[in-house]
Amino acid sequence: MPSIANLVIKKNDGTTDVTYTAEVPSSGDKSPALWRNQSVGTAIAHRPTLTLSSRNNGTGTARRMDGKLVYPTTVTGTDGRVTVADKAIIEFGGLIPLNMAVADLNEAVAQAANAFKHTVVQDSFKAGYAPT
Repeated sequence: MPSIANLVIKKNDGTTDVTYTAEVPSSGDKSPALWRNQSVGTAIAHRPTLTLSSRNNGTGTARRMDGKLVYPTTVTGTDGRVTVADKAIIEFGGLIPLNMAVADLNEAVAQAANAFKHTVVQDSFKAGYAPT
């Protein structure tokens, strides 16, 4: 089982790193681990977060992984108050069979992660439309 640690992730420019700081480890099933990007926003509510939780599926033959990245955008009012205007919410998950060969599972995870890194997939998310 992995231990929580800071996550260094590439920004949209593809070269700059951003760190999601490990804030709260999972305390067990259904309890999400929490990371927060401390370099964005002037208040905690303005900062992007990443959560990851796990649990058994209904039959106990697999583990369900659920992740969510929430990236708020802020506006400054005429009174100078900064508020969250909207949030991009990117959810991801997977069903990890407990009886699958480790090599096959490793390949499935790597290909899924690399698919999300593909330009076509990223451009589709940025545009809000599947490719045509």
